[in-house]
Amino acid sequence: MMSEETRPHRVKRLHMRSIRRGIKEMDLILTAYAEGPLPNLDDAGLELYDALLNENDHDLYQWVTGQVAAPAQYGAMIGDIRDNFSPLG
Repeated sequence: MMSEETRPHRVKRLHMRSIRRGIKEMDLILTAYAEGPLPNLDDAGLELYDALLNENDHDLYQWVTGQVAAPAQYGAMIGDIRDNFSPLG
């Protein structure tokens, strides 16, 4: 029988996936989110964020910066990520 991932382990795994991205800009943006709102997401939010992390970094960057509209299922989360990030630290 395969055990389900515990919530603390899932949050830690998602945090690690957030800070080790393919491009530096996404490292910075997603680290801010992972260290802020991520631990407070409900299970559905964690599921959505997990799916979001499977997207291409260049697409994510364009969505977060508003260069390209994010797919509908990610729209609100991309807005939260954008609102949470401060380039000044």
